[in-house]
Amino acid sequence: MTKTLELPAIDHTTATAITAQLTRYQHPNTWKGLWQFANSIIPYLGLWWLAVISLEYSYWLTIPIILLAAGFLVRVFIIFHDCGHGSFFASPKANHIVGVICGILTYTPYLYWRNSHAKHHATSANLDKRGFGDVWMMTIEEYERASRFQRLQYRLYRNPLVMFGLGPLFIALITHRFVRRKANRAERMSVYGTNLAVAAVTALAIWGIDLKPYLVIQLPMLFFALMSGIWLFYVQHQFEGVYWVRSHEWNHVQASIEGGSYYCLPAVLNWFTGNIGFHHVHHLNSRIPNYRLPRCHRAMPVFKRTPTIGFWSSFKSLQYRLWDEKSRSLVRFSALKANRRQARTD
Repeated sequence: MTKTLELPAIDHTTATAITAQLTRYQHPNTWKGLWQFANSIIPYLGLWWLAVISLEYSYWLTIPIILLAAGFLVRVFIIFHDCGHGSFFASPKANHIVGVICGILTYTPYLYWRNSHAKHHATSANLDKRGFGDVWMMTIEEYERASRFQRLQYRLYRNPLVMFGLGPLFIALITHRFVRRKANRAERMSVYGTNLAVAAVTALAIWGIDLKPYLVIQLPMLFFALMSGIWLFYVQHQFEGVYWVRSHEWNHVQASIEGGSYYCLPAVLNWFTGNIGFHHVHHLNSRIPNYRLPRCHRAMPVFKRTPTIGFWSSFKSLQYRLWDEKSRSLVRFSALKANRRQARTD
């Protein structure tokens, strides 16, 4: 992993120029979108049926099929994600229809998620506006002021076994099934409609293949897909050299370029994840289709500022727990001891 150096802030003139250059990449290609939709949905459904057939022989044969299908489900979610940004098709109606379909397959309410995710893009890397679709992150000072119960909650939340083990279940069973109090009517209907559609598809599948085969295929498939999604989101915003500042210093361009990583994945993983590793480009202009993100990254020298994370080195991100505002960096829980010693001497 390469750490971002202390770089000068991007001024308004430079930010405007960068934003203007990106517009040339933001026009969707209908045929590329249709092809991507087809080569994601069709293999996913085919693998689902193949998993059913494999159960007649051995569940050990079913497991690799489930894992591969989970990879395609991640790709289906990336299409859903692009539709939510209006970047998959030029037509808003087409984005909406495909987004709803992909949302049913991924158990995610389209409008409800889209609105929440838009807030994440508008507040990413802003310490004063955390809490919108991001990973819960405390500063050292916030942790020190927290109650014992809050500290316990935070430590459990940041534990990899909880985040990546229980996290997928929490998202599937709670986050995407129930409505926030402040949700508007469209968001509520999105959740209720998705729940009904998922229930109908589930009932049809159980009627066709019985309850046990459905559960032993769908549950692990959904679990591994969601776990992969949580990991991708985590590592793209929690890494060495990441940019986080208070509102008075925050600007969208710098937050996008340095607050999102370039997750340099092998080509096959880039394909399954819809180039989401080019997260810095996506945050800078969410209207750029996923298939144009690599080209945009290569064409613009400014992205050399973005921290690059390799596949194996990305696991180092799991050790970071808190934000140290003094050093402007993510630190381990062990940094609390040094901070307390310093507080005593001060």
